[in-house]
Amino acid sequence: MNHFYGKSYLKEIDFNKKELEYLVDFALHLKDLKKKNVPHKYLENKNIALLFEKTSTRTRSAFTVAANDLGAHPEFMGISDTQFGYKESVADSAKILGSMFDGIEFRGFEQATVEGLAKYSGVPVWNGLTDDWHPTQMIADFMTIKEVFGTLENKKLTYVGDGRNNMANSLLVTSAILGIDCSIGAPADLQPAKEVQDIAHKLAEKSGSTLEITDDVAQAVKDADVLYTDVWISMGEDIDVKARIEKLLPYQINDSLLEKTGKSETIVMHCLPAFHDKQTKMGKKLCDQFGVESLEITDDVFNGKHSVVFQEGENRLHSIKAIMAATLGDLFIPDYLFE
Repeated sequence: MNHFYGKSYLKEIDFNKKELEYLVDFALHLKDLKKKNVPHKYLENKNIALLFEKTSTRTRSAFTVAANDLGAHPEFMGISDTQFGYKESVADSAKILGSMFDGIEFRGFEQATVEGLAKYSGVPVWNGLTDDWHPTQMIADFMTIKEVFGTLENKKLTYVGDGRNNMANSLLVTSAILGIDCSIGAPADLQPAKEVQDIAHKLAEKSGSTLEITDDVAQAVKDADVLYTDVWISMGEDIDVKARIEKLLPYQINDSLLEKTGKSETIVMHCLPAFHDKQTKMGKKLCDQFGVESLEITDDVFNGKHSVVFQEGENRLHSIKAIMAATLGDLFIPDYLFE
């Protein structure tokens, strides 16, 4: 019996608190096995399709290594490698891929695409990121928080910056499911959509989580155990870059903002990539254009003692491995654990 077997992992709100907690703990267990060089080939001889409309470092690396560690065979297919979405519909592609592969990962733009893959493929589908949600990142993030603090109980997470993107959406609803207090500090026109807020508040009523959406960044970060940010401009977004950066500079994670938490043990997280310096072509171009040394997070904080961004980045591997193994592996995970 495996409670998760055959299920897709498309968005956080498809799962309850106990299920997400199980995936976090399973990821921690698999990380321990990896560190001890203990084999855990739960997906021996399975074939995994990796569909990427959007480029990635961590998601592609994590799914590839996770599949290999689990004994599966991953096949990467980028935007120019298939007819997917261009000459062949999502439904048609899903049926073919599902007949050849045992599981499918999708990273791209529309949530409807990953939902369609799950509907028509007949195999587990894992959302590596869409414009709406980033659910695999959530297991890595809350795994990291539990790893650092030893618990998720009585914690407050604050996200600052562009609050209308997939990361803010996912952090808000996942916190609400898990019973973690969550604040979103963002300008009024860059706050999560009403429908996302409505979902989160309904979930928070059940879990006891306290949620706050505000443009007052000092209020948002007060008493935060976790400060989180993401890039201010998302892939494929057509905006006035100058206006966006000027609007969000007050929400930059720097030493001053970190001090406003009032806590000495606050950790800083970022899903990466980050414009914390000028060591990338895009980072240098934007920083030079606007006369700054960094954008959403300063380099001294990014590489400072409060930062766990690289621990968080590594945990993408272990969390994705847990999701794949739980939904496709021959494991004993009884239903009564989630009642």
